[in-house]
Amino acid sequence: MHELATLAVTVFMGFFAMMNPIANTAVFVGLTGSQNAVQRKRTAFRSLATAFFIVAAFCLLGKGIFELFGITLPALRLAGGILVFLVGYHMLQGYSSKLHSHTPSSDSEDTDKDIAVSPLALPILAGPGTIATAMNYSASGGIINIIVTVSAFALLCLITFVCFLYGPKLVNKVGEDGINIITRLMGLILTVIGMQMLIQGVHDAYMLFQNVS
Repeated sequence: MHELATLAVTVFMGFFAMMNPIANTAVFVGLTGSQNAVQRKRTAFRSLATAFFIVAAFCLLGKGIFELFGITLPALRLAGGILVFLVGYHMLQGYSSKLHSHTPSSDSEDTDKDIAVSPLALPILAGPGTIATAMNYSASGGIINIIVTVSAFALLCLITFVCFLYGPKLVNKVGEDGINIITRLMGLILTVIGMQMLIQGVHDAYMLFQNVS
Protein backbone atom coordinates (compact mmCIF):
# COMPACT_ATOMS: atom_id res chain seq x y z
CA MET A 1 0.00 0.00 0.00
CA HIS A 2 2.86 2.34 0.85
CA GLU A 3 4.57 1.56 -2.48
CA LEU A 4 1.32 2.28 -4.34
CA ALA A 5 0.94 5.64 -2.59
CA THR A 6 4.57 6.51 -3.35
CA LEU A 7 4.04 5.59 -7.00
CA ALA A 8 0.88 7.72 -7.20
CA VAL A 9 2.62 10.76 -5.68
CA THR A 10 5.67 10.31 -7.92
CA VAL A 11 3.57 10.03 -11.09
CA PHE A 12 1.38 13.00 -10.14
CA MET A 13 4.35 15.23 -9.35
CA GLY A 14 6.03 14.22 -12.61
CA PHE A 15 2.94 15.20 -14.58
CA PHE A 16 2.44 18.35 -12.51
CA ALA A 17 5.95 19.54 -13.21
CA MET A 18 5.63 18.71 -16.91
CA MET A 19 2.24 20.38 -17.46
CA ASN A 20 2.88 23.25 -15.00
CA PRO A 21 -0.80 24.32 -14.64
CA ILE A 22 0.03 27.82 -13.37
CA ALA A 23 2.29 28.72 -16.31
CA ASN A 24 -0.06 27.04 -18.79
CA THR A 25 -2.93 29.09 -17.35
CA ALA A 26 -1.07 32.23 -18.42
CA VAL A 27 -0.69 30.73 -21.91
CA PHE A 28 -4.38 29.80 -21.95
CA VAL A 29 -5.44 33.31 -20.95
CA GLY A 30 -3.28 34.76 -23.72
CA LEU A 31 -4.67 32.41 -26.38
CA THR A 32 -8.31 32.90 -25.38
CA GLY A 33 -8.17 36.64 -24.76
CA SER A 34 -10.74 37.33 -27.49
CA GLN A 35 -13.24 34.74 -26.20
CA ASN A 36 -16.09 35.26 -23.75
CA ALA A 37 -16.54 33.21 -20.56
CA VAL A 38 -18.67 30.49 -22.20
CA GLN A 39 -16.22 30.08 -25.08
CA ARG A 40 -13.23 29.93 -22.71
CA LYS A 41 -14.95 27.22 -20.65
CA ARG A 42 -15.67 25.19 -23.79
CA THR A 43 -12.11 25.63 -25.03
CA ALA A 44 -10.68 24.61 -21.65
CA PHE A 45 -12.82 21.46 -21.50
CA ARG A 46 -12.08 20.38 -25.07
CA SER A 47 -8.33 20.97 -24.77
CA LEU A 48 -8.01 19.01 -21.52
CA ALA A 49 -10.33 16.22 -22.69
CA THR A 50 -8.25 15.87 -25.86
CA ALA A 51 -5.00 15.86 -23.89
CA PHE A 52 -6.40 13.25 -21.47
CA PHE A 53 -7.48 10.87 -24.25
CA ILE A 54 -4.11 11.22 -25.99
CA VAL A 55 -2.14 10.40 -22.84
CA ALA A 56 -4.57 7.64 -21.79
CA ALA A 57 -4.26 6.04 -25.24
CA PHE A 58 -0.47 5.95 -24.99
CA CYS A 59 -0.71 4.51 -21.46
CA LEU A 60 -3.07 1.73 -22.57
CA LEU A 61 -1.33 0.97 -25.86
CA GLY A 62 2.22 1.52 -24.62
CA LYS A 63 3.31 -2.12 -24.51
CA GLY A 64 1.57 -2.84 -27.82
CA ILE A 65 3.46 0.05 -29.41
CA PHE A 66 6.71 -1.34 -27.99
CA GLU A 67 6.06 -4.77 -29.50
CA LEU A 68 4.93 -3.33 -32.84
CA PHE A 69 8.07 -1.25 -33.35
CA GLY A 70 10.46 -3.48 -31.41
CA ILE A 71 11.11 -0.83 -28.74
CA THR A 72 12.53 -1.81 -25.36
CA LEU A 73 11.73 -0.14 -22.05
CA PRO A 74 15.38 0.92 -21.52
CA ALA A 75 15.29 2.70 -24.90
CA LEU A 76 12.13 4.55 -23.88
CA ARG A 77 13.66 5.58 -20.56
CA LEU A 78 16.83 6.82 -22.24
CA ALA A 79 14.99 8.81 -24.92
CA GLY A 80 12.27 9.94 -22.52
CA GLY A 81 14.87 10.99 -19.96
CA ILE A 82 16.58 13.20 -22.53
CA LEU A 83 13.26 14.78 -23.57
CA VAL A 84 12.18 15.43 -19.98
CA PHE A 85 15.61 16.80 -19.10
CA LEU A 86 15.53 19.21 -22.06
CA VAL A 87 12.07 20.49 -21.12
CA GLY A 88 13.20 20.97 -17.52
CA TYR A 89 16.45 22.65 -18.58
CA HIS A 90 14.60 25.23 -20.68
CA MET A 91 12.17 25.87 -17.82
CA LEU A 92 15.10 26.41 -15.45
CA GLN A 93 16.27 29.17 -17.77
CA GLY A 94 12.84 30.77 -17.52
CA TYR A 95 11.76 29.77 -21.04
CA SER A 96 9.12 27.39 -22.38
CA SER A 97 10.61 24.40 -24.15
CA LYS A 98 9.95 24.27 -27.89
CA LEU A 99 8.65 20.73 -27.27
CA HIS A 100 5.76 22.14 -25.23
CA SER A 101 5.21 25.55 -26.76
CA HIS A 102 3.59 27.05 -29.81
CA THR A 103 5.00 29.60 -32.21
CA PRO A 104 2.20 31.75 -33.59
CA SER A 105 1.91 31.74 -37.34
CA SER A 106 1.76 34.95 -39.35
CA ASP A 107 -0.87 33.33 -41.57
CA SER A 108 -4.27 34.86 -40.97
CA GLU A 109 -5.83 31.39 -41.15
CA ASP A 110 -4.14 30.59 -37.85
CA THR A 111 -6.79 32.58 -36.00
CA ASP A 112 -9.50 30.33 -37.45
CA LYS A 113 -7.98 27.15 -36.07
CA ASP A 114 -9.51 25.30 -33.14
CA ILE A 115 -6.98 26.27 -30.47
CA ALA A 116 -8.44 23.67 -28.10
CA VAL A 117 -6.76 20.93 -30.16
CA SER A 118 -3.74 22.84 -31.40
CA PRO A 119 -1.80 24.37 -29.79
CA LEU A 120 -3.44 23.77 -26.37
CA ALA A 121 -3.90 19.97 -26.36
CA LEU A 122 -0.92 19.44 -28.65
CA PRO A 123 1.83 20.31 -27.95
CA ILE A 124 1.29 22.42 -24.81
CA LEU A 125 -0.65 19.98 -22.59
CA ALA A 126 0.15 16.59 -24.12
CA GLY A 127 3.50 17.17 -25.76
CA PRO A 128 6.30 14.63 -26.31
CA GLY A 129 7.62 15.08 -22.77
CA THR A 130 4.21 14.36 -21.22
CA ILE A 131 3.69 11.31 -23.43
CA ALA A 132 7.18 9.98 -22.66
CA THR A 133 6.56 10.46 -18.94
CA ALA A 134 3.21 8.65 -19.15
CA MET A 135 4.64 5.71 -21.09
CA ASN A 136 7.62 5.44 -18.75
CA TYR A 137 5.41 5.09 -15.67
CA SER A 138 2.66 2.97 -17.23
CA ALA A 139 4.85 0.52 -19.16
CA SER A 140 7.17 -0.25 -16.24
CA GLY A 141 4.58 -2.39 -14.45
CA GLY A 142 1.21 -4.08 -14.82
CA ILE A 143 -2.37 -2.88 -14.88
CA ILE A 144 -1.90 -1.10 -11.53
CA ASN A 145 0.73 1.19 -13.02
CA ILE A 146 -1.57 2.01 -15.93
CA ILE A 147 -4.50 2.78 -13.62
CA VAL A 148 -2.33 4.95 -11.35
CA THR A 149 -0.82 6.84 -14.30
CA VAL A 150 -4.17 7.51 -15.99
CA SER A 151 -5.80 8.48 -12.67
CA ALA A 152 -2.96 10.86 -11.78
CA PHE A 153 -3.21 12.56 -15.17
CA ALA A 154 -7.02 12.77 -14.87
CA LEU A 155 -6.66 14.49 -11.48
CA LEU A 156 -4.14 16.93 -12.92
CA CYS A 157 -6.46 17.68 -15.85
CA LEU A 158 -9.24 18.48 -13.36
CA ILE A 159 -6.94 20.82 -11.42
CA THR A 160 -5.81 22.47 -14.65
CA PHE A 161 -9.43 22.90 -15.74
CA VAL A 162 -10.19 24.81 -12.53
CA CYS A 163 -7.08 26.96 -13.09
CA PHE A 164 -8.22 27.70 -16.65
CA LEU A 165 -11.71 28.70 -15.50
CA TYR A 166 -10.27 31.24 -13.07
CA GLY A 167 -7.36 32.05 -15.37
CA PRO A 168 -7.44 35.87 -15.44
CA LYS A 169 -7.88 36.14 -11.66
CA LEU A 170 -5.17 33.52 -11.01
CA VAL A 171 -2.67 35.22 -13.32
CA ASN A 172 -3.34 38.58 -11.68
CA LYS A 173 -2.87 37.10 -8.20
CA VAL A 174 0.33 35.19 -8.96
CA GLY A 175 1.85 37.83 -11.21
CA GLU A 176 4.60 37.47 -13.80
CA ASP A 177 7.33 37.06 -11.17
CA GLY A 178 5.37 34.34 -9.41
CA ILE A 179 4.86 32.44 -12.67
CA ASN A 180 8.59 32.67 -13.44
CA ILE A 181 9.49 31.31 -9.98
CA ILE A 182 7.03 28.42 -10.30
CA THR A 183 8.28 27.64 -13.81
CA ARG A 184 11.90 27.46 -12.61
CA LEU A 185 10.96 25.23 -9.65
CA MET A 186 9.05 22.87 -11.96
CA GLY A 187 12.06 22.92 -14.28
CA LEU A 188 14.33 21.81 -11.44
CA ILE A 189 11.99 18.92 -10.63
CA LEU A 190 11.85 17.89 -14.30
CA THR A 191 15.63 17.89 -14.73
CA VAL A 192 15.91 15.57 -11.72
CA ILE A 193 13.16 13.29 -13.08
CA GLY A 194 14.87 13.27 -16.48
CA MET A 195 18.22 12.30 -14.94
CA GLN A 196 16.52 9.57 -12.90
CA MET A 197 14.93 8.17 -16.08
CA LEU A 198 18.33 8.28 -17.81
CA ILE A 199 20.08 6.51 -14.91
CA GLN A 200 17.36 3.85 -14.78
CA GLY A 201 17.55 3.47 -18.55
CA VAL A 202 21.33 2.96 -18.48
CA HIS A 203 20.97 0.43 -15.65
CA ASP A 204 18.19 -1.47 -17.46
CA ALA A 205 20.11 -1.44 -20.75
CA TYR A 206 23.19 -2.84 -18.98
CA MET A 207 21.16 -5.60 -17.31
CA LEU A 208 19.49 -6.42 -20.65
CA PHE A 209 22.89 -6.63 -22.35
CA GLN A 210 24.19 -8.87 -19.56
CA ASN A 211 21.22 -11.24 -19.89
CA VAL A 212 21.58 -11.42 -23.68
CA SER A 213 25.31 -12.08 -23.52
